[in-house]
Amino acid sequence: MNALRKSILIGLTVLGMGSAVLPLHAAEEGRQGHAMTQEQRDAKRAEFRAKRAEHFAKRQAKVHDALKLTKAQEPAWAAYQAAVKPQPRTAERGERGDWNAMPAPQRIEKQIAMSKQRIAHMEARLAATKTLYAVLSPEQQKLFDENSRHGGHRMKHRGMHKGHGEHMHPKAG
Repeated sequence: MNALRKSILIGLTVLGMGSAVLPLHAAEEGRQGHAMTQEQRDAKRAEFRAKRAEHFAKRQAKVHDALKLTKAQEPAWAAYQAAVKPQPRTAERGERGDWNAMPAPQRIEKQIAMSKQRIAHMEARLAATKTLYAVLSPEQQKLFDENSRHGGHRMKHRGMHKGHGEHMHPKAG
């Protein structure tokens, strides 16, 4: 009986060790299956940027058509378009490994410099928006306001699109 117990105990131990190693092996295979080369990552990024640019152009064309701009308003629209066009990522961001290798003060300085660039871009966007808004009629301003609210895209990722999350922003009563 003692030999049978030992055999069962050894068998269970071997099974337990095997079941512990199996998920690790599967996880390693999964990582290898999803590994992408730098070229593949670059291609995916380029595809994403192209889709993003196409979406931006379609959305801006929709706003332009809704506004029914006059010839006198077109220069303000063109300036607005130049200011709101998505900016490509600069090489200044660097690779992830470069950031990890930086000392903390240098990393923070770089983050501040990038924040200043974003603020400068937002200020230029604000100025162009104000210039456009000033040449629009009150009806066009209303249409512009309705059609330029695209924050919903960002909110969808947080579950805040139509029908969800109204309780977080109660209407003033």
